Amino acid sequence: MTDFQDVDAQLEDWNALRAATTLDGLLVGNGASRAVWDDFGYDSLFENARTVEEKPLSQSELSVFEALQTRSFEQVLSALKTTSRVNKALAVSSAAPRNRYYAIKEALINTVHAVHIPWRLVVPATLAAISEELGRYRTVFTTNYDLLNHWAIQHQPESISDLFQGAEPRFDLSATAADKTRLLYLHGGLHLVRNQDGTARKLMTTEGTLLGSFAINNTIKTLDDVPLFVNEGQSQDKLRTIRSSDYLSFCYDQLLGHGEGLCIFGHALGEQDAHIIQALRQARPKVVAISIYPRSKAFIQHQKRHYAKVFEGTGSQLRFFDSKTHALGSSKLTVPVEV
Repeated sequence: MTDFQDVDAQLEDWNALRAATTLDGLLVGNGASRAVWDDFGYDSLFENARTVEEKPLSQSELSVFEALQTRSFEQVLSALKTTSRVNKALAVSSAAPRNRYYAIKEALINTVHAVHIPWRLVVPATLAAISEELGRYRTVFTTNYDLLNHWAIQHQPESISDLFQGAEPRFDLSATAADKTRLLYLHGGLHLVRNQDGTARKLMTTEGTLLGSFAINNTIKTLDDVPLFVNEGQSQDKLRTIRSSDYLSFCYDQLLGHGEGLCIFGHALGEQDAHIIQALRQARPKVVAISIYPRSKAFIQHQKRHYAKVFEGTGSQLRFFDSKTHALGSSKLTVPVEV
């Protein structure tokens, strides 16, 4: 599809498209989370943390973000953790960076809880439907760091693996060849943490308490785990965080090498996703099936032009389908947001 001017507003039905096309990969974006819980439609976790009702970021905490020229909580928390340790080794007071660490993490915790669907509202049938759809692919890539997919795969642990193994689950490269669907979190997740040595670990807790565990802000003298997720900011900031983690780097490299058929659901591939676009352009998937929400004829045409430009010159065959006909876009998944 190369003519950006003459674009129709037709969208295929997902079931018919899937039946006639081999797609062994799925890239999931925020649209999939919003299909379940509309509050996931926030524009900026950082901006929310500045205005969240309970203990928002103060000017003192904001100055740390400004000094590091980032909006990434993971980068800021990691930097403060390192600073505190260095100060302690040099017999310099580590109280200031430690206090800022806990204040920023608390603002992050409060913000996440303000936008995340509560476990008590999660419908088992919704998780089962998500799990069933994810299990249809060899590899599922997601840039979402919420807990929906993590909760969903508990319904099919025998057929879907997130590659974390052991009693205290750590990212295990030896498990990457497992004969299961691989669920790869390109931007990390709320259930993942960065260990002191930089490796990744999955928090172990029951489904109903995992979100609550994220609310625990440890105030003992030694700093606790840094949440491993890439929240926002410039694409180069995101890529820097990705490349600083063995797990995130592995996930990104898998996307770079995905040359087979790929379904993209609920992903805008906007300016802030330049690193994802770069990976897709290098991967050159043979066929790319892209979801579009049919808001209007003009919107569909605009979206088609956008994606055509993203994949221009890659040789990928683009197919566009109505997101509402896909299992992840079904209205049956929607949970009303409490007022």
